[in-house]
Order: sequence, then C-alpha cells, then structure tokens
Amino acid sequence: MARARWPLWLCAACVHPTGQLPQTTLAPSSSSSTLQAHIVRELHAAGGWVPFDRFMALALYTPGLGYYANDLVKFGAMPDSGSDFVTAPELSPWFGRTLARQIGQALQATSTHEVWEFGAGTGALAQQVLQQLAHDGLTEVRYHIVDVSGTLRARQQATLAAFADRVTWEDRLPERLEGVLVGNEVLDAMPVQLLYRRQGVWHERGVALANAAYPADDTPAEASPFVWQDRPTELRPPIAIDGPQDYLTEIHPQAEAFVRTLAERWTRGAAFFIDYGFPEAEYYHPQRHMGTLMCHRAHRSDDDPLADVGDKDITAHVNFTGVALAAQDAGLQVLGYASQGRFLINAGLLELAHDAPLAERAHLAKLVNEHEMGEFFKVLAFAPMPSADGWVPLGFVRGDRTHTL
Repeated sequence: MARARWPLWLCAACVHPTGQLPQTTLAPSSSSSTLQAHIVRELHAAGGWVPFDRFMALALYTPGLGYYANDLVKFGAMPDSGSDFVTAPELSPWFGRTLARQIGQALQATSTHEVWEFGAGTGALAQQVLQQLAHDGLTEVRYHIVDVSGTLRARQQATLAAFADRVTWEDRLPERLEGVLVGNEVLDAMPVQLLYRRQGVWHERGVALANAAYPADDTPAEASPFVWQDRPTELRPPIAIDGPQDYLTEIHPQAEAFVRTLAERWTRGAAFFIDYGFPEAEYYHPQRHMGTLMCHRAHRSDDDPLADVGDKDITAHVNFTGVALAAQDAGLQVLGYASQGRFLINAGLLELAHDAPLAERAHLAKLVNEHEMGEFFKVLAFAPMPSADGWVPLGFVRGDRTHTL
C-alpha cells in the first residue's frame, strides 16, 4: 500500500501559482529501465494494450521494481533527503498522537484490542499511535501492519524497535478480523480505471506501445515506450456528467473491492481512512474535466504516469461516496465523514499539543488549516453493524459531513 503525497510546493487546490504543474526532470534510474522492459513484455502478452489500472499496478507494485516495491527513499520532509513527498506523520508527531485518541476510544467502544494499519510507510504513524496509547494506559494493544513493500518493512521495523513485542507484520488478511483499522492515505494509491468521453462517446483509456513492433525481450531505449490508447467501453462514471465537453475521469473498482474484502472478514471494530478526495457530486463535477491523476517525484508533481515508471508515485483522488456505498452494500455502517482539520480538532489535537514548541505549531497549522491539508484531506469511518451502535467517534462530534456523500 501507499502513503500520503504532499509535495512541499503543493497547495490545497493542487494548482501551482503559474497554473501549471512543475515538471520533474530527473533522469530515470536503472530499475526504471528494467521495469519498462517488464511492462513491455506484459503488453506483448496482453496483445499490445492494457487498461490503465493494470499499468498502474505494474508501475507501483511489480516485486522489486515497482515504485512501492523498490528501495527508493520516497518519504521525507525535504527534497535534499532524496524523498518524493512528505506525509502527515512525518510533518508532525501530533497527527498520529491525536489519531491515537480516536483509536483508543474506538478500541474501548468496540471491546477490541488490536489495531491494523494498511500501508505504514516509514512506521512513523504506528510509532506515534503506540506512544500515545501507552501514555493513555492502553499498553496491551497489539499492532498489525499490512504492507506490500519489503524495503519499507525493514524501515518500519527499525522505527518501531521499542515496540517490537507488540507489532507484527502481515502478508495477508486473516480469515477473521477484529480491531480498529487505519489507512492513512492508502486508497489513493489503489489502481484506477480511466474513462474518457470524446465527442459524446465513452472510452476506456489504456496503455499501448509507442512502437507496436518493439521487441518483447529488449530493454526500451527511448525515455518512455508507452502511449495512451482509448477503446470504446460500456463502463461509465457512477453519475451522469452534464455537458457535451470532452471529459477525463477515474473510477475506483479496486478501492471499493478492498472495502468489500474487509467486510467479508471483519466482525468487530471500527475503521478510519484518511485521504484526499471528494464526495461524488464534486468528484464528477462538469468542470473537473481533466481528472485527478497525478505523479510525484522529488517534491514536484507532473501528470505523465507513462514516463519514468517505477521512479515516481502515481495517485488519484478518492471518491468517498463510492467507498462509503461499497461499505454499506457490504453490510457495514458509515460512522462519519469530515475534513481532516475538523476531525483532528474534535479528537483533541489542540489540547494534546498545547505546550508544543512554536516550530511544531507551524506544522500543526498545516494539518488543520482549510487552505492546506485541513480541508484537502478527509476522514471516512465505518464499522461492522454490531460495533456501530451506542457511541459517536470523537472525530465526528462536530462538523460531520456524512449527509454530503
């Protein structure tokens, strides 16, 4: 799984002051060339075309080569660290400590004793949560991490050495699952399908070879051997999009399938997913005609996922309505939906960080301010029906926006 993407220059509107995304000009790595060759072979095997969700999965998760499976740094506060973006737990330890307050309440309300984190990045969030849970007297909680990256797992183990007796790493979900589930921006890195309406006709956008005769067993020589190719499709966005204009957007079957898989195995607890995105009516607004797909490298962004595969992140905003409906259809109850800023304030961020140094308070402001991460990021919570009644999560006691989904 992946983590939050927050290039340092990026504002909440996702628009550079020039109106353009600043382009990354770093040279591709040797692993990128190897991954390109691997994807070329996949394309040949598939008849020369794959839908974008398959390409995105290969670019991010091919063992040893994909962006989240290789040894690139990825996470860090400054570009000179070799990182690509900063995440909320790296930005401020009070993010995880505040989330821990919500987790602690949920553990007690649902009579569970385990936390499951998906896509734990550097382990910073897990460390902050475990520190705060211990401070609040919840010292018997078991912490499980589900992460596809072996390189990140090693980094997580080093970060969490002080909690080695309480943390376990899982390669897959158990058949029966209990506890509080946490996903700090994992949904946005799940592969998406691209739909493009051109002159009133819907197409699925996929990836083909720039040169169809390219040998399947050679390493591509050019910067990118891949091109976009659209095919007519019966697929549609979940709601009709007004207007005759050409329109590019995403649909999220893998994120919705992930929620359904959780529902099949999860018997008790609560889940909190934090990500950037919109409710459906905003996601498929007629003016959002270029979609939300973005790439991140060296704290800069671009909109070309076909270049430098494996060297940069690929992400799309989350359709929170689609995720919430998938949860409900699978028998789960939505507990709340709010902006990250409101959620953190409700859960006690300001009280916890009351005596924080001035420099740390500046970072806190980024977490909650509406023109930064506070509004851009949202929190969606749901639970199995037996765990949903009789309590209101701290993060949603004020400012709940479930009615907007």
